[in-house]
Amino acid sequence: MSIEKLKKALREEKIIYGIDNTIKDLKLGKAKCVFLAKNCPDKIREEIKKYKTEVIELEESSDEIALVCKRPHQIIVLSC
Repeated sequence: MSIEKLKKALREEKIIYGIDNTIKDLKLGKAKCVFLAKNCPDKIREEIKKYKTEVIELEESSDEIALVCKRPHQIIVLSC
């Protein structure tokens, strides 16, 4: 189900890729939803969960998310 939310966000919304960009948007209150790969490091997961926004923990790894997003690199964190 969660991967379906990601696919919908990819079609309908502007996606922000990467840890630094996502945390920056969280601090500015711009991120509505954050997607985390299952292999996201705990330190990053805890940092992102400090912010009051929806966090979706995907069952897919960063490599699988990259395929869904059609990106040539691993994706651990992305937001919209």
